[in-house]
Amino acid sequence: MRAILDTHTFLWWNTDDARLSDTARKIISDGRNELYLSAASAWEIAIKASRGSLLLPEPPDHYVASRLRLHRVQALPIQLSHALHVYHLPDIHRDPFDRLLIAQSQLDDVPILTMDENISRYEVEVIW
Repeated sequence: MRAILDTHTFLWWNTDDARLSDTARKIISDGRNELYLSAASAWEIAIKASRGSLLLPEPPDHYVASRLRLHRVQALPIQLSHALHVYHLPDIHRDPFDRLLIAQSQLDDVPILTMDENISRYEVEVIW
């Protein structure tokens, strides 16, 4: 199975947060699955850390890179087609990071591991 980790899913997995669903926990821990963290999530983490609204044990560039390696999560780059596809999305949710994840999910046909109900209102497969 392939899946994109929403930002909170990636962070909660790395902090063993109880809010992470059992389903998400099983998918992430199964080494046979291909997991992706979007560059949009890395961007969101960097912004929140720089504003002080997200506390990390090390700078975000080191934190994200080390956790990707540790858990064998692949970086998912933002392609021009992903960015432009945002134009075609209904105006349900204005969060630019989530809208990029939705575009990536739709164009790459990969479900998103998220508890975000706004994302589930789009035509994407959400797993939680």
